[in-house]
Amino acid sequence: MTIFTGPTQFFYKMQGSGNDFIVIDNRAKTISPEDMPRWAKTLCPHAFSIGADGIIFLEIDDSGQAATRWHFFNADGSRAEMCGNGSRCATLLAYMLGMAPAKHLMLTDAGTVHAQVFPEAGEVDVQLTPARDMALNFTLDLDDRTFAAHFANTGVPHAVIVTPDVKSIDVKGLGAKVRYHDHFAPAGTNANFIQVVSRGELLLRTYERGVESETYACGTGAAASVAVAHALGLCESKAKVTTSGGEVLEISVHGSDIFLRGKAQLVYKGEFCPAALGL
Repeated sequence: MTIFTGPTQFFYKMQGSGNDFIVIDNRAKTISPEDMPRWAKTLCPHAFSIGADGIIFLEIDDSGQAATRWHFFNADGSRAEMCGNGSRCATLLAYMLGMAPAKHLMLTDAGTVHAQVFPEAGEVDVQLTPARDMALNFTLDLDDRTFAAHFANTGVPHAVIVTPDVKSIDVKGLGAKVRYHDHFAPAGTNANFIQVVSRGELLLRTYERGVESETYACGTGAAASVAVAHALGLCESKAKVTTSGGEVLEISVHGSDIFLRGKAQLVYKGEFCPAALGL
């Protein structure tokens, strides 16, 4: 048997607001959780493999708590508790594959997510787990500059820095310094830089932990940014967030509940030979 006659693995390539993901239907549980980090590190590098910001292994939830559950891994192989745009893509695919109805629950490491597909609009709305550990107006020393910073965990940790001109920020350089700052040790954090356009609109650029670079969008980062901006009195409880990829996410904050809505899309589906990649 050669790599050309051996078994192949089917996959789906999806994107939500510019965040791209490999999604594997793992209902048969042929891929074990122990092997998933290696699959992530092998399949996610752009230019060297399929390429994606992260990989999702989608399964039926056997516990009865939800319709589906996922295992989510960043491109570096680290497991993530939550990913807002990833959850919207997983929700859409579960609906398309008949794994779940348009409105259903999905179990994540951060908790149960309420999700709904709006097929005609091509949009998905998810209710994220409640924001926690919010901290406002602390300082971060980054090289020779001091920044006012804020923090909220919307399933994963997010630092938020408000700036008058988000386009002028060196997100990759400054974001890495925030991500690895001692204040957030040992787990680190995602770093979000926001510009308040109006009380109903924010501009957002995000450095993502696990991707280790700026991404076109980050759903949980958008949620954390609106939650923080609202707590600071800078925006209303419902705001539109324009990401660096140009897509718009709608965030609604109701007490501790946060809702994230935006477009999600199946880009293509394909198959590959695991043996050819050493899997």
